[in-house]
Amino acid sequence: TDLAQRMQAEKVLLELIDSPECLSQCQLLLEQGTTSYAQLLAATCLSKLVSRASPLPVEQRIDIRNYILNYVASQPKLAPFVIQALVQVIAKITKLGWFEVLKDQLIFRDIIADVKKFLQGTVDHYIIGVMILSELTQEMNLVDYSRPSAKHRKIATSFRDTSLKEILMLACSLLKELLAKPLTLQDQQQQSLAMQLLKLVLNCLNFDFIGNSADESADDLCTVQIPTNWRTIFLEPETLDLFFDLYHSLPPMLSQLALSCLVQFASTRRSLFSNPERAKYLGNLIKGVKQILENPQGLSDPGNYHEFCRFLARLKTNYQLGELVMVKDYPEVIQLIANFTITSLQHWEFAPNSVHYLLTLWQRMVASVPFVKTAEPHLLDTYAPEITKAYITSRLECVPVVIRDGLEDPLDDTATVFQQLEQLCTVSRCEYEKTCTLLVQLFDQNAQNYQKLLHSSSRNPLEITVQEGRLAWLVYFVGTFVGGRLTYTSTDEHDAMDGELSCRVFQLISLMDAQLPQSSNEKVELAILWFLDQFRKTYVGDQLQHTSKVYARMSEVLGITDDNHVLETFMTKIVTNLKYRGRCEPVISRTLQFLNDLSVGYPFYCICLLKKLVKIEAVKFMLQNHTSKHFPFLGISDNYSLSDLRCRTVFYTALTRLLMVDLGEDEDEFENFMLPLTVSFESVTQIFNSSFEQEEAKRMLIGLARDLRGIAFALNTKTSYTMLFDWIYPAYISVLQRAIELWYREPACTTPILKLMAEFMQNRSQRLNFDVSSPNGILLFREASKMICTYGNQILSLGTLSKDQVYPLKLKGISICYSALKSALCGNYVSFGVFKLYGDNHFDNVLQAFVKMLLSVSHSDLLQYRKLSQSYYPLLECLTQDHMSFITSLEPRVLIYILTSISEGLTAVDTIVSSSCCASLDYIVTYLFKHLAKEGKKTLRCREISQDGQRLLHFMQQNPEILQQMMSILMNTIIFEDCRNQWSVSRPLLGLILLNEKYFSELRATLITSQPDNKREVLDHCFRNLMEGVEQNLLVKNRDRFTQNMSVFRRDMAEALRSEGASDPGSLDMMS
Repeated sequence: TDLAQRMQAEKVLLELIDSPECLSQCQLLLEQGTTSYAQLLAATCLSKLVSRASPLPVEQRIDIRNYILNYVASQPKLAPFVIQALVQVIAKITKLGWFEVLKDQLIFRDIIADVKKFLQGTVDHYIIGVMILSELTQEMNLVDYSRPSAKHRKIATSFRDTSLKEILMLACSLLKELLAKPLTLQDQQQQSLAMQLLKLVLNCLNFDFIGNSADESADDLCTVQIPTNWRTIFLEPETLDLFFDLYHSLPPMLSQLALSCLVQFASTRRSLFSNPERAKYLGNLIKGVKQILENPQGLSDPGNYHEFCRFLARLKTNYQLGELVMVKDYPEVIQLIANFTITSLQHWEFAPNSVHYLLTLWQRMVASVPFVKTAEPHLLDTYAPEITKAYITSRLECVPVVIRDGLEDPLDDTATVFQQLEQLCTVSRCEYEKTCTLLVQLFDQNAQNYQKLLHSSSRNPLEITVQEGRLAWLVYFVGTFVGGRLTYTSTDEHDAMDGELSCRVFQLISLMDAQLPQSSNEKVELAILWFLDQFRKTYVGDQLQHTSKVYARMSEVLGITDDNHVLETFMTKIVTNLKYRGRCEPVISRTLQFLNDLSVGYPFYCICLLKKLVKIEAVKFMLQNHTSKHFPFLGISDNYSLSDLRCRTVFYTALTRLLMVDLGEDEDEFENFMLPLTVSFESVTQIFNSSFEQEEAKRMLIGLARDLRGIAFALNTKTSYTMLFDWIYPAYISVLQRAIELWYREPACTTPILKLMAEFMQNRSQRLNFDVSSPNGILLFREASKMICTYGNQILSLGTLSKDQVYPLKLKGISICYSALKSALCGNYVSFGVFKLYGDNHFDNVLQAFVKMLLSVSHSDLLQYRKLSQSYYPLLECLTQDHMSFITSLEPRVLIYILTSISEGLTAVDTIVSSSCCASLDYIVTYLFKHLAKEGKKTLRCREISQDGQRLLHFMQQNPEILQQMMSILMNTIIFEDCRNQWSVSRPLLGLILLNEKYFSELRATLITSQPDNKREVLDHCFRNLMEGVEQNLLVKNRDRFTQNMSVFRRDMAEALRSEGASDPGSLDMMS
């Protein structure tokens, strides 16, 4: 477990793999190793060896496979993890050599025949045989992202078509044999065998049959695409019966695997069956459910319980309510399922993660009710209210237990709570009257108890906490049900009920706020904010709501007649929270998010909303008094950690949006709004000029940088942005420059300042297009240039940093500098030619800083850190598009670094990166091509040949392999990979082909000769079509023609290489 020892072990392992004696060493370890770990080391070594990109010779791999098969056959009592590791090596060899031919035989495909020999031996041999099949099925399904995906699909599809059905049938017949014998559950070998067989079936059913390689963590892709030729297996009722019998006969550890298989059986695609067959199959599934629920002893095991809940959810995912209703035992089964759900909800502490699946079942059932056409009763109106009631009451009952026993509070896991509430929301709308009556009753009862406790003389804190916990749950329920209003199904009665429920929450808000500042409950506050947000989305702002019955009840009780009054309540609540709950980070953060959502003036009805908002007194108060005196969270005292200051950006973005509604060109109003920040900046300036308090100045500056970034983000017009620029330049911007100089080692300080500068450089909505007589654009760029140069030089003085410090201390800052520079270069508000013309070196300096910072970063880091790669590659695209003279002036080693980074980025998974690389490469190639074209022309005017072009051409002639390598990568991507940005890839490819026609012909010849004779003509035809009608130029029309050709070429190549008889595409390594 010690890190140093682990690294040492890894080093030894790598040395062993790279040594020429690796195979003999592994053999020695297996035969003479005294511990299981020595044998495991040998197995791991072999696994890495056979998975290498450059494979071992075929004969050698056959020898390794046969050796391991004989080794495990002669030593079946090895430690299970050693056998597992060795079996994995066999699976890898088989997968990677699936299409390899030796003496006209597909030599790695006789694996099932080898396994059958194991099945004739002892029980231990039998288990090893099943393990080999299981591991092979899993390995075939495993996508290795370091290899071409087309190659993986080809192997997996061939395995599916030739072997998988046979493996599944073999496994089912072996399970039948196992079940036919009397099971002795104490027999360890028999248990182990049953487990391996069930795992094998599960691996077969989990196979990615059609290549959509879904994320395994997602449970939403609930259809198993069983091949049509497997129909016979699924139509036999014995198949399902076998797994239900296994569930009832095996101990919990194994019965849950039987249930996992049943989950996959229940998820079989609908189109595998005709309608009568599907009804019969569903009938068998429901019969099995009934048996399990009538004998529920096995469900007391959490594993079984979880899989059974998944099984129930899949029933509704793949079958329609109309089909379920027609099943013979439907009324009894739905009653059993309802009782099971209610019991599960009441035992909230048992397997909480499984509740999601039960709620999914009921949610989907209730959502289907309007579409059921059969005469049979669905009975959901009987059971759905029961489910809702069980959920609500169980959550209220859990509160005292959680508080008394100090258990984990379900409310703390908000993601799960919101997910479950969303599901419950649909269920609750079935017989909504019953739900509302229950909630009103519970709310009144709990609110009265709470009031009594507050006013009683003995004030028991524990009791008060319990009541507050219950009220928090009730407010979440009300918010959920109000937010679940659907326009097309909603009635006036439902709206009136929403009004009844909402009244109670608004009254609770007054009750809670009356206790301030003495006491406050975080959970209730978060629940109230959730309710307010749901109410806003449903009943505020939309023009249809003025007639809504929701306000009828609220005007009677609270005097709230329309959304103007509601907005006033919202804003008063926001101001109260920001004033009195400054120490409670979650409440402040959620309150600011709510304020932010209210302030976004889009679409049209939201603009009307903003106009209403700015007339509210609470909003006017915030706009005039945004200081720490009124809002403590804006304070910078030592009690606050630096991360607490983050929420200030959101606060100022929202405030500035509200300010903008009536600001126009009123500079005085803007000055007044900025007054608190002006005071802070003046204080910092004074501290800087005297012998200063570092910590205080630092905190103030971090806060100011975050505030200003929020303000700058919201100023999206030229007039308002100019006011901010005039306010900050030059006095206050120099303070920020000084801070970067002083505290470059502290990312907590530099990051907000650099992000502020990056925000300033963004020409959003053309706000930076200053008047023609204004030099502001150039002045702003000079300041950015100074800051980036200062930061770049200082950060490089830190020297080498450890792996865990390199991102926070250095790479994060560099990535922000790059995105700021990119915004400036493509913002269109600075004429960069001016700098050279007037001898101003700010532009040159910032480009040199870019290069210095770049060279201090390794290529692997460039791609490994997403934010860095997403700022570097688009910046490089800007530079190659508009500043090729800078690129050509770079030293050869820098050019090689940049071109290598493009080459590596071409295959990146992130399309932002790969598309930027393609664009950059295209600009470079086009520049070269144009230069060559000019050089070849003899015109009357003796134009001077560009020195820049000459330099780049000379460099490329000395290093021809760079562009050739990139052409190989792009061709590989087109032919063998799942190319997601085809258009981007086609643009540089044409230039590369025209510049390297000889190399392109070689590539083409290599690919064609690697295929069987019957394929060669087809592939040759594909390549001819690719260049048909394409001329020797890079004009847009010609490029478009090539892009169209390439699309057809890609499709035809895939077709040709996919069909039988094509050799393994991976055998052509075009990257070499």
